[in-house]
Amino acid sequence: MKEKIKLITCLILVVMFAVTGCTTTMSYTYNVETGDSIKVSLVTNDGYSMTSSSPFVISKDKNELSQGTFIQAEYYSEYVDAAKNDEKSTIIDEGTKSGISYVMWNYDDSEFNYVIKINGTNTAMLLGNNVSEESAKECFDRLEITANE
Repeated sequence: MKEKIKLITCLILVVMFAVTGCTTTMSYTYNVETGDSIKVSLVTNDGYSMTSSSPFVISKDKNELSQGTFIQAEYYSEYVDAAKNDEKSTIIDEGTKSGISYVMWNYDDSEFNYVIKINGTNTAMLLGNNVSEESAKECFDRLEITANE
C-alpha cells in the first residue's frame, strides 16, 4: 500500500511540474561607460542563450539572432527621430514595460531594431536583429532590463 501511495504522489508531482512549467533565466550585470550598472536577464527556455560580453549576443540553439549594445540615454530620442523620419524605416511598435521605454522599427525590410531607454538611468540600449521581425520580437520579449542600485 505504501508503494502505491508513493507512486501516486510521484505522479501528482510530475503532473504539477508539467502543468506549471519551468522558466529558466540567465542574467548578466554590465557596468557601462555611462556609469550605470545594468542587469540584463534572458528567459532561456527553448534553447536561448546570451553572452556576457558587451556588446552581447542573443542566440537560439547557437544561432545568433540579436545583438545588444549600450549607449548614452541622450541618444535615445535621436534614434527614435531618425527611425521616424527615414523613408526606409517603418515604426513597428513603441511603448513601455517594466521600467523601460522602447521603439521598434524595420529598416529597409532587412533589419529589425529596438532602441530602449532604461528609465532612471543615463543609459539606453540598441538591440538589432537581421533575421526577422518575429525573431526580434521574441528576443526582446524574453529580456528583462533593470538598473542595479
